[in-house]
Amino acid sequence: MKMRSKVTRTLHALPTLLRVGVAETVAYRAEFLVWILTTTQPLIMMGLWTRVAADGEFNGFTSDRVVAYYLADLIVRQLTGNWVAWQMMEDVRMGVMSARLLRPIHPFFAYAANHVAAIPFRSAIALPIAFVLLLSSGRSAIVDDPVQLAALVPSLALAWLMTFVVLFTIGALAFWFTQTFAIANLWFGLYSILSGYLLPLAWLGTFGRVVSYLPFRYMLSAPIEIMTEPQSGEQLARLLGGQFAWSAILLAIAFATWRAGVKHFEAVGG
Repeated sequence: MKMRSKVTRTLHALPTLLRVGVAETVAYRAEFLVWILTTTQPLIMMGLWTRVAADGEFNGFTSDRVVAYYLADLIVRQLTGNWVAWQMMEDVRMGVMSARLLRPIHPFFAYAANHVAAIPFRSAIALPIAFVLLLSSGRSAIVDDPVQLAALVPSLALAWLMTFVVLFTIGALAFWFTQTFAIANLWFGLYSILSGYLLPLAWLGTFGRVVSYLPFRYMLSAPIEIMTEPQSGEQLARLLGGQFAWSAILLAIAFATWRAGVKHFEAVGG
């Protein structure tokens, strides 16, 4: 009964939380624009590797396929990225977290709504450019199977959830450590290499096949693969199943870390 009341309360508060998220995005538009501009690394990599593939295939990628990959990379990154870890660190440091813990809505959902509300703004800035370039330069490398394109929607949602949950977990470490920026930066370094953000996992050979079982692939590369590579029904099921499984595992880790962190925070008088 108590759990049901919490769920009901959260659902009732969701529209308000989204409005607050929109207001904060608009209020901090300068910082938001800076964040947008720092996630354009795929465009730099696209310029580099299209030159390499201009005279023929490179590691199985034609020039058009390189363009399609990195533009899909940009789209997925813009739709799934967030900065909740840095936000939580700042909230703990400035004492804002104490107030959040007193509210009836779990901070996880408050932070999630805040970052979901920012997605339309990110999309309005970055996606039109990416889609125009994608359709003009890499159209031949984009799938047109309606079933596969329909699978892209839950894949993007799960990729966003996984990315948010990992960063939420890192943010919760601020209950123990005064500075967790190094951990967040280390995570982003691993993410950049192991998720396919900087290079397609197919280019990493045996190493790429090994790391494809880690959650990083399902945060970015999986929706890119669905967008740019023909997939059988079995392959689609495997990709989405991997995303569901890792989402469940990461959620369990996130909430366990949060509960332990809150106990520690309260024990030391936070």
